[in-house]
Amino acid sequence: MPEVTKAAPAADKRPDRRRGPQGGPQRGGDRRSPGRGRPNSEPKEYDQKILDLARVTRVTAGGKRMRFRAAVVIGNRKGTIGFGLAKGADVSMAVDKATNQARKHLFEIPMAEQTIPHAVKEKFGAASVLLKPAPSGTGLKSGGAVRVLLELGGVPNAVSKIFGSTNKINVAKATMQALRSLRQAKTRVKKS
Repeated sequence: MPEVTKAAPAADKRPDRRRGPQGGPQRGGDRRSPGRGRPNSEPKEYDQKILDLARVTRVTAGGKRMRFRAAVVIGNRKGTIGFGLAKGADVSMAVDKATNQARKHLFEIPMAEQTIPHAVKEKFGAASVLLKPAPSGTGLKSGGAVRVLLELGGVPNAVSKIFGSTNKINVAKATMQALRSLRQAKTRVKKS
Protein backbone atom coordinates (compact mmCIF):
# COMPACT_ATOMS: atom_id res chain seq x y z
CA MET A 1 0.00 0.00 0.00
CA PRO A 2 1.49 3.36 -0.99
CA GLU A 3 2.22 5.77 1.81
CA VAL A 4 0.22 8.98 1.79
CA THR A 5 1.96 12.10 2.98
CA LYS A 6 0.19 15.27 3.85
CA ALA A 7 1.41 18.56 2.45
CA ALA A 8 2.73 20.98 4.99
CA PRO A 9 0.35 23.82 5.76
CA ALA A 10 1.13 27.16 4.14
CA ALA A 11 3.42 29.35 6.19
CA ASP A 12 1.63 31.86 8.36
CA LYS A 13 1.97 35.35 6.92
CA ARG A 14 1.94 37.04 10.36
CA PRO A 15 5.40 37.78 11.83
CA ASP A 16 6.26 35.80 14.92
CA ARG A 17 6.92 38.19 17.79
CA ARG A 18 9.36 35.80 19.41
CA ARG A 19 11.55 35.71 16.32
CA GLY A 20 14.20 38.18 15.26
CA PRO A 21 14.33 39.91 11.87
CA GLN A 22 16.00 36.93 10.15
CA GLY A 23 13.65 34.36 11.70
CA GLY A 24 16.09 33.27 14.41
CA PRO A 25 15.43 33.77 18.09
CA GLN A 26 15.57 37.35 19.23
CA ARG A 27 18.36 38.11 21.71
CA GLY A 28 18.35 40.70 24.45
CA GLY A 29 14.78 41.85 23.98
CA ASP A 30 13.61 45.03 22.34
CA ARG A 31 15.95 47.81 23.47
CA ARG A 32 13.49 50.55 22.60
CA SER A 33 10.73 49.44 24.92
CA PRO A 34 11.33 49.55 28.67
CA GLY A 35 10.49 46.42 30.60
CA ARG A 36 11.75 43.99 27.95
CA GLY A 37 15.32 42.71 28.00
CA ARG A 38 17.99 45.06 29.29
CA PRO A 39 16.83 48.51 30.35
CA ASN A 40 18.11 51.55 28.51
CA SER A 41 21.49 52.41 29.99
CA GLU A 42 21.81 55.85 31.55
CA PRO A 43 24.66 58.13 30.52
CA LYS A 44 27.87 57.30 32.37
CA GLU A 45 28.35 59.39 35.47
CA TYR A 46 32.06 58.55 35.87
CA ASP A 47 34.84 57.87 33.38
CA GLN A 48 36.81 54.73 34.16
CA LYS A 49 40.40 53.81 33.37
CA ILE A 50 42.27 50.60 34.16
CA LEU A 51 45.55 51.73 35.64
CA ASP A 52 47.10 48.28 36.02
CA LEU A 53 46.06 44.72 35.18
CA ALA A 54 48.23 41.81 36.26
CA ARG A 55 48.04 38.04 36.61
CA VAL A 56 49.10 37.16 40.14
CA THR A 57 49.89 33.71 41.54
CA ARG A 58 49.57 32.31 45.02
CA VAL A 59 51.72 29.22 45.59
CA THR A 60 50.12 26.60 47.81
CA ALA A 61 51.00 23.00 48.73
CA GLY A 62 48.65 21.80 46.00
CA GLY A 63 50.18 23.98 43.30
CA LYS A 64 49.74 27.52 41.99
CA ARG A 65 46.48 29.44 42.12
CA MET A 66 46.26 32.16 39.49
CA ARG A 67 44.02 35.21 39.78
CA PHE A 68 43.84 38.66 38.20
CA ARG A 69 44.52 41.96 39.98
CA ALA A 70 43.02 45.18 38.63
CA ALA A 71 43.70 48.78 39.66
CA VAL A 72 40.91 51.07 38.47
CA VAL A 73 40.56 54.87 38.64
CA ILE A 74 37.16 56.52 38.20
CA GLY A 75 36.38 60.22 38.00
CA ASN A 76 33.89 62.68 36.57
CA ARG A 77 36.57 65.15 35.33
CA LYS A 78 34.90 67.82 37.52
CA GLY A 79 36.73 67.29 40.81
CA THR A 80 35.55 63.86 42.00
CA ILE A 81 37.89 60.85 41.93
CA GLY A 82 38.15 57.32 43.32
CA PHE A 83 40.71 54.51 43.24
CA GLY A 84 40.09 50.78 43.68
CA LEU A 85 42.31 47.69 43.77
CA ALA A 86 40.83 44.17 43.69
CA LYS A 87 41.47 40.59 42.62
CA GLY A 88 39.18 38.15 40.86
CA ALA A 89 39.08 34.75 39.16
CA ASP A 90 38.90 36.41 35.74
CA VAL A 91 39.65 39.86 34.33
CA SER A 92 36.05 41.13 34.22
CA MET A 93 35.41 40.06 37.82
CA ALA A 94 38.58 41.82 39.01
CA VAL A 95 37.72 45.02 37.11
CA ASP A 96 34.12 45.02 38.43
CA LYS A 97 35.28 44.54 42.02
CA ALA A 98 37.91 47.28 41.67
CA THR A 99 35.33 49.66 40.15
CA ASN A 100 32.92 49.02 43.03
CA GLN A 101 35.71 49.66 45.51
CA ALA A 102 36.61 52.90 43.70
CA ARG A 103 32.97 54.04 43.92
CA LYS A 104 33.04 53.47 47.69
CA HIS A 105 36.14 55.66 48.07
CA LEU A 106 35.09 58.70 46.00
CA PHE A 107 36.08 62.15 47.25
CA GLU A 108 36.20 65.76 46.05
CA ILE A 109 39.52 67.38 45.12
CA PRO A 110 39.69 70.94 46.50
CA MET A 111 40.68 73.40 43.78
CA ALA A 112 41.55 77.09 43.65
CA GLU A 113 41.79 79.07 40.40
CA GLN A 114 41.86 75.96 38.16
CA THR A 115 44.68 74.25 40.06
CA ILE A 116 45.38 72.65 43.43
CA PRO A 117 45.47 75.12 46.35
CA HIS A 118 49.03 74.40 47.60
CA ALA A 119 52.06 72.15 47.15
CA VAL A 120 51.97 68.76 48.86
CA LYS A 121 54.33 65.78 49.13
CA GLU A 122 53.17 62.30 50.21
CA LYS A 123 54.81 58.90 50.42
CA PHE A 124 53.41 55.37 50.12
CA GLY A 125 55.81 52.44 50.30
CA ALA A 126 58.96 53.45 48.43
CA ALA A 127 57.05 55.82 46.11
CA SER A 128 56.95 59.52 46.89
CA VAL A 129 54.87 62.07 44.95
CA LEU A 130 55.17 65.86 44.88
CA LEU A 131 52.20 67.89 43.58
CA LYS A 132 52.50 71.64 42.96
CA PRO A 133 49.99 74.24 41.73
CA ALA A 134 50.51 75.78 38.29
CA PRO A 135 49.19 78.97 36.68
CA SER A 136 46.23 78.82 34.32
CA GLY A 137 47.20 77.64 30.82
CA THR A 138 50.07 75.43 31.99
CA GLY A 139 48.18 72.16 31.66
CA LEU A 140 49.25 68.94 33.35
CA LYS A 141 53.00 68.51 33.62
CA SER A 142 52.87 64.98 35.02
CA GLY A 143 53.39 61.45 33.90
CA GLY A 144 52.47 57.89 34.69
CA ALA A 145 49.78 57.12 37.24
CA VAL A 146 49.75 60.71 38.55
CA ARG A 147 48.62 62.06 35.17
CA VAL A 148 45.77 59.51 34.92
CA LEU A 149 44.52 60.45 38.40
CA LEU A 150 44.72 64.20 37.78
CA GLU A 151 43.02 63.94 34.35
CA LEU A 152 40.09 61.89 35.67
CA GLY A 153 39.92 64.14 38.73
CA GLY A 154 39.51 67.19 36.50
CA VAL A 155 42.59 69.15 37.63
CA PRO A 156 43.41 71.32 34.58
CA ASN A 157 46.77 72.77 35.71
CA ALA A 158 49.34 71.08 37.96
CA VAL A 159 52.97 70.00 38.10
CA SER A 160 54.09 66.70 39.64
CA LYS A 161 57.25 64.74 40.28
CA ILE A 162 57.64 61.08 41.28
CA PHE A 163 60.55 60.19 43.56
CA GLY A 164 61.79 56.71 44.48
CA SER A 165 59.77 53.75 43.21
CA THR A 166 57.73 54.09 40.03
CA ASN A 167 55.41 51.18 40.89
CA LYS A 168 52.02 52.25 39.45
CA ILE A 169 49.94 51.11 42.40
CA ASN A 170 52.19 52.70 45.05
CA VAL A 171 52.41 55.93 43.01
CA ALA A 172 48.60 55.98 42.67
CA LYS A 173 48.13 55.43 46.41
CA ALA A 174 50.66 58.17 47.23
CA THR A 175 48.87 60.53 44.82
CA MET A 176 45.50 59.74 46.41
CA GLN A 177 46.96 60.49 49.86
CA ALA A 178 48.35 63.77 48.52
CA LEU A 179 45.00 64.78 46.99
CA ARG A 180 43.16 63.86 50.22
CA SER A 181 45.57 65.94 52.29
CA LEU A 182 44.88 69.11 50.27
CA ARG A 183 43.05 71.85 52.18
CA GLN A 184 40.67 74.34 50.62
CA ALA A 185 42.33 77.71 50.06
CA LYS A 186 40.89 80.57 52.06
CA THR A 187 39.35 83.27 49.91
CA ARG A 188 40.76 86.72 50.52
CA VAL A 189 38.37 89.59 50.89
CA LYS A 190 39.69 92.93 49.65
CA LYS A 191 39.19 95.77 52.09
CA SER A 192 37.89 98.96 50.51
